[in-house]
Amino acid sequence: MDVTFQFDWSAAFGSIPYLLPGIPWTLLISFGGLAIGFFIGIFFGLLRISPLRWLRWPAIVYVEVFRGTPILVQVLFIFYGLPQLLDGPINALTAGIAAIAVNSGAYISEIVRGGVQSIERGQREASLSLGLSRTQSFRYIIWPQAFRRMIPPLGNQGIISIKDTSLFSVIGVGELVRQGQIYIATTFTALEVYFMVALMYLAITWTLSIILRQLERRGLAGQ
Repeated sequence: MDVTFQFDWSAAFGSIPYLLPGIPWTLLISFGGLAIGFFIGIFFGLLRISPLRWLRWPAIVYVEVFRGTPILVQVLFIFYGLPQLLDGPINALTAGIAAIAVNSGAYISEIVRGGVQSIERGQREASLSLGLSRTQSFRYIIWPQAFRRMIPPLGNQGIISIKDTSLFSVIGVGELVRQGQIYIATTFTALEVYFMVALMYLAITWTLSIILRQLERRGLAGQ
C-alpha cells in the first residue's frame, strides 16, 4: 500500500501559541530545582571531602541513591508516595521542583567535590603559612578557583535538568511536553507538535550554552 505523508507546517506553527505557556513552567521547575540543588550539592560535596567518616557516609549514601535511580521514579515517589507518609497531598509543581533539586544535588555534590579536590594542596598550605585560617583559606583561595573549574560541568547539569522536566508530564505539570500532549489530543498532529516542542527545548538549552560559554571565558580571563 502506497502511503504518502506531508509534514504540515501550518499545524506546526499553529501549535506555538499553545506550547508557549509551557515554557515558564519548564524554566520555573528546572531553575527552581537547580537553585535548591546547588546548595544541596555544596553541602553534600563538602561532606564528601570531610576527613570524618561519619560525615562522609551520609553524603555517599545520598549521592549513590539519587544518582542510581531514575528521576522519573523519584518524581513519582515524591508525588504519589510521600503524600501517604505525610498524610497530605503534594502539588505537581512542588514535586517537580523537589525532584530536580534532589537529583541535581547528587550530581552537583560530585562536581563540587571534584572541583575542590582539583586545587593543588600546596596552595592551601601556602595560604595557611601566610596566617590565614582554614576557613579563610577555603573562602578566599580554594573556593574561587574551584568554582571557576566547576562552571562547565554545572552548565551541563543545568541542561540535563531542563530536559528532565519533559518527564514530569506524567504528574500533570503544565510544562512543554504536557502542553503538547493536550494540544495533540484535539488536533491529532503529533509529529508537527513534538517537532516544535523539540525546537523549543533546543532553543532554551542552546541559549543556556551560549551564556555558560561567556561565563567560562570570563572565568578564564579572571585567572
